[in-house]
Amino acid sequence: MAAAKKTKAAETEPKASKAKTTKPKAAKAKAPEAKPKPVKATLTKEEPIAARAKPGPARPRGDALERGDLFFFYRPDVDDEAPGGIVDVRRFHLVLRPEAGDLVRVITVGRKTLPGSGPDGGNHWAFVDRVFRDPEQLKEALGATTYETETQGERHLPEARPAGEGVYALVRHGRDTVLAYALELPERPGEVQAAFGIEAQGRFVVSIKNPEIESPPGLGLDAGQRAELPDELLERFGARKWHPADPPAFLDHQGVELILIGGRVAPDDELGIELEPQPEDEANAEVFRDLHLDRSERTLRPLFEGKWA
Repeated sequence: MAAAKKTKAAETEPKASKAKTTKPKAAKAKAPEAKPKPVKATLTKEEPIAARAKPGPARPRGDALERGDLFFFYRPDVDDEAPGGIVDVRRFHLVLRPEAGDLVRVITVGRKTLPGSGPDGGNHWAFVDRVFRDPEQLKEALGATTYETETQGERHLPEARPAGEGVYALVRHGRDTVLAYALELPERPGEVQAAFGIEAQGRFVVSIKNPEIESPPGLGLDAGQRAELPDELLERFGARKWHPADPPAFLDHQGVELILIGGRVAPDDELGIELEPQPEDEANAEVFRDLHLDRSERTLRPLFEGKWA
C-alpha cells in the first residue's frame, strides 16, 4: 500500500521542464528531472486513538449520513451501589448526540454488551429507550431514583455511570448502514469497557425493525411500547421486516427496535469517512460539560480509569 501512495504522489508532482544553457557555443545540456519526494504516512501525535490505528496519510472526512458524539452508560442493579461486574448491572445504554441540534437518543442494548468485531460478532437486539431535546432531561433520566413496591417496600435504583465517550458516524456501506465509532475516553479501555465489549474503535451494522410486524412470543417490545413511525418512514419498509438505519431519523422515535450486527464490516473495510476523536480530560469531557453529569468517584473512575465504581 505504501508503494501505491508514493506512485500517486509522483503523478501529481510536476516534472521540471527541459532547459538550454545560456553559455555561447557550449553543448546543449538537459536539466535533471526533479525526483518526487517520498510521501511519509504521518500520525497525529496528540491523538492516542489515532496512534493505535493503521498508519496512513490524511484523508478527507468524506460523506456520512450523520456524525456526532457517542457515550456509553451502565446502571447498577437495584440497591447495588458498588457493582463489580456485568452481573451487577441492570441496564447498558448507548447514547447518540448528533452534531446538529440538541437531540439526544438513549438506546438500550438488551444483552448489555456490544456485538463483537470478529466474524462471530453476533446480533444484539436493542431499542430506542428515550429521546430528549434537553441534556438536563437526560441527566434526570440517568439519575438515581427511589420507588415503592408492594412486596419489598422501598427500593433504590442507583444512578448510571459513564463507561465511555467518543465520536461516531452513521455511514452507507453497500445496502447496510454502519455505525462506526472511536473512543476519546478512557484513553485505554479497562475492565469496565471489556465487560461491555467497548473497544477503542468499533463498527457494526444497524438494522431497524418494522414495528407493524409481530415478533415471536416473549421477544421484543410489547405492542403498546413499539414506536409509531410517521408514514414517510413506515412506507420505506414495504413488506420487509428490516430496513437500514437510513435515514437516521428512524432513531428519533421512542420504541424503535433495532439489531446491532457485529462482524459484517471488517476493520480495514473502506467506509469513505474519517473519524476525528480529540484528546479529553476532566476539564473538557463532554459528559460533564455538555450532558451536565456530576463529577464524583462513581463517574470519574469508570470513565478515566476503566475501573468499576
